[in-house]
Amino acid sequence: MRASSKTRAAILRRSSGRTASSASTCSTRPWRSRHPIIRATRPRTARTSSPGPIGVRGARPGDLLKLTVVDTTPRVPYGVISNRHGRGALPGEYPQGEANVSVFTPIERDEHGAWFGALPLVEGGERGIRFPLAPFLGIMGVAVDDDVRPHSVPPGAHGGNIDINLLTEGASLYLPVQVDGALAYVGDPHFAQGGGEVALTALEASLRATIRFEVVPAETALRDFGEIAGPLAETSEYLVPTGLDADLDLAMQNCVRQAIGLLGARYGMAPHLAYAYLSAATDFDISQVVDLVKGVHARIRTSDFRAVKRG
Repeated sequence: MRASSKTRAAILRRSSGRTASSASTCSTRPWRSRHPIIRATRPRTARTSSPGPIGVRGARPGDLLKLTVVDTTPRVPYGVISNRHGRGALPGEYPQGEANVSVFTPIERDEHGAWFGALPLVEGGERGIRFPLAPFLGIMGVAVDDDVRPHSVPPGAHGGNIDINLLTEGASLYLPVQVDGALAYVGDPHFAQGGGEVALTALEASLRATIRFEVVPAETALRDFGEIAGPLAETSEYLVPTGLDADLDLAMQNCVRQAIGLLGARYGMAPHLAYAYLSAATDFDISQVVDLVKGVHARIRTSDFRAVKRG
């Protein structure tokens, strides 16, 4: 599966501030379920689904494209968690048998109407384990400035398969625009994902997602965020700089550097004090370790800077 490059034509165009909806699915094939009214799905390869690209009018290299998650609605009452040989955080240890493993996972509502995933303790047992859902899109990206379309599995400065589980409804992702129109794409829907996505996939399932696209002009982007080398997320509570590398240690270092630069640009914080603050008050989380290029993201509480007057 390939992501977008400058040679790929937009299938849809939107003005800044407008939304687009996508019925996103994981790359799957049918298999029979024990559920009486549905057919479940099993991922067949390490492929991801990424509808697009969407051209955004006015987006130019040097700008940022802001993608805000307006809505994520489950399309089916189940998902699948998969582990395949040679993949995941423990290749060579799991799967333990010859066959790849796909765990069919129905979703249920609790007494308060919240959705949960349900798993058993043993194969075929009662589904007594419940964990909350937090739907998001694992893939959110823009086209690269190249004639060759990059593979959709590893993330990069263009975003792509970043798998940041904070990008739920209301959250935004900022991406450096590389080509005119940005040529954005989204996909790889998840019902839930733990940090690391250690087995290879999270709870993969179909979502109907609505995304709002906004262009942040280069001057405004530089003032608010500084020089951004890759994806930057924002939630109601956090600024979320990222770091990417095939080596997890280097991904962590890249994320720390991005966080220091962000605090300097946004709040005028001296680098040594930003470094100290991050060490005392910021969590650095592993986004995923299974997409060839590993990801780390930081959660900087914006409430800590409430008293700071920005210029």
